[in-house]
Amino acid sequence: MAGIPPLADLTWARGHTDPAWARWQTTSGRELLPSRQVRRGPGTPSPLPVPSAGALDGLTFTGPRRRPVGLPELLALAETDALLVMHRGTLVHEEYLHGYEAHVPHVNASAAKSYLGLLAAVLVHEGQLVRDAPVTTYVPELAGTAFGEARVDDLLHMGTLMSYAGRPYDKALEAQRYLAALAPQMRPYGYTGPATIGEHIATARPTGEPGTAFRYENGNTEALAEVLRRVTGTTTSALLSELIWSRIGAEEDAYYVLDASGAEAAAGGFSATARDLIRLGEMIRCGGAAGDRQILPEAVATAIVSGVPDGYPRRVRFPAARPDAPATLSYHDLWWIMNDPYGSFMASGIHGQRLFVSPALDLVVVHYASQIVSPAVPPTPLVDAFLAIGTHLHG
Repeated sequence: MAGIPPLADLTWARGHTDPAWARWQTTSGRELLPSRQVRRGPGTPSPLPVPSAGALDGLTFTGPRRRPVGLPELLALAETDALLVMHRGTLVHEEYLHGYEAHVPHVNASAAKSYLGLLAAVLVHEGQLVRDAPVTTYVPELAGTAFGEARVDDLLHMGTLMSYAGRPYDKALEAQRYLAALAPQMRPYGYTGPATIGEHIATARPTGEPGTAFRYENGNTEALAEVLRRVTGTTTSALLSELIWSRIGAEEDAYYVLDASGAEAAAGGFSATARDLIRLGEMIRCGGAAGDRQILPEAVATAIVSGVPDGYPRRVRFPAARPDAPATLSYHDLWWIMNDPYGSFMASGIHGQRLFVSPALDLVVVHYASQIVSPAVPPTPLVDAFLAIGTHLHG
């Protein structure tokens, strides 16, 4: 009899409850899995103007359970690895904690979904991709699956309903099953399921009409990534490099981790430095322009908050919110829309990864963290803090 392995061997579950373990995972992707570069290209990195220090000194924020906290305590509560704040093109705050270093790529987790949304929007703008086209137009092998029966626009708005391998749908379980398909070391003892992301999403069967409900699910992003590969004939890494990363003046290459088939983990396997991510956010804030160069079509950059298409929920609940929390956000082209007076939107990942852009406040914030995910740990109200920083700087 093989027996039961010790708990320490069940690494697939630890990252959600142990900040030290999460921190190791978020900065060590290339040590854990095969990876592919997102090349920064030739040329000198674009400058990040820095003023004298102290722009955020003395600020007080609302912490968990509505308790007032200063910035150091807020960052400690959020298990922060890096906080960068850019206002009107100037980097007013740059801070690294827990030994994390500026030159080290940090996993973006589900914030990576939003960057894939940008690539899809560019291809739609160029006429290479049709939003209303069935996914099987581009990936015939997905016929009969929940994603193949959907339209491209359904994937961009998390508008599919599915069950995997005949299981009743459970978000937490399916998140773990996705990781198990991606990485052998994430698999529980005795695992015999799909060994690639493609095999995993092929087991998804529709349980409802596409485009009628919101379900935040990795499979939508992975199916969309395969659509983009078929349309362009290139990898997700090469496409992101060609359209964005090699053009924003990045300092470092980024990278995606790969599954056993060589496909990028587009839903959460992207890593980049905080300094380069804030360059990305600033480019979007400036209507797709970086300096005197137009990187994204202006229509793509400004359409992120232009509204949710008819048929999709206008208000959705953030995945980490309490079940009884009101639905106050919108979701468009894989970006979270804040619905605040400042036109703010956000890419967001588990453990506290954020790229927050607030055009009316001239604000871009990058937050990297290794925050515990547990019902016993109250979430740190980071978005409220970002808005407080923005109104302070803007005012």
